[in-house]
Amino acid sequence: MEMTTVDPAKELLFARPGFLVRRLHQIHYALFFEECKSQNVTPVQYGILTAVSVLPDLDQTSIAQEVGLDRTTTADVLKRLEDRGLIERRANPADKRTRHVRLTEEGRKVVESLRGGMARAQERLLEPLRPAERTMLMDLMRILVEANNQYSRTVLRTI
Repeated sequence: MEMTTVDPAKELLFARPGFLVRRLHQIHYALFFEECKSQNVTPVQYGILTAVSVLPDLDQTSIAQEVGLDRTTTADVLKRLEDRGLIERRANPADKRTRHVRLTEEGRKVVESLRGGMARAQERLLEPLRPAERTMLMDLMRILVEANNQYSRTVLRTI
C-alpha cells in the first residue's frame, strides 16, 4: 500500500487565488526571460513598448493607464527606454507640461524581434491546458481584471 504525503502548507497556499496568481506571474517572467533574453528587455518594458507601438503619441499618464502601472514607475521605465534609444519623447504642442512618446526605429526593431519570443513564452505558459481550457482561463482572467480594476493602484483605462 502506497502512502501519499500531504503538504499542509501547499494545500493552504494553493487554496488562495492571490498566491496562485503571484506564482503564475513569477513563472511567466521566467519564461519571458528564457525566450527574450537576447534583447535585455523586461516584460514591463515590453508591455510599454507594445502599447507605444500601437498607440503612438500617448503621454506618460495615458501609457500608465494602458499598461496598469503608476506614473512614477512608468516615468522610470520610459527614461530607461529613452536612454537605450528605444523611444523618444517630444513636447506636446497643445500642453507643454506633457510629452508624447513614440518608438524609435530601434524600438520598432526590438518590438518586432521580441514578438516571436513573447508568443513562445505565452504558448509555453498555457501548454498544459487544452484549447478550450486556454480560452476559458483567458475569459475568466479578463472577467476578474475588469471586475476588480478599481482596486488596483493604477486603474486600467476602460473604453
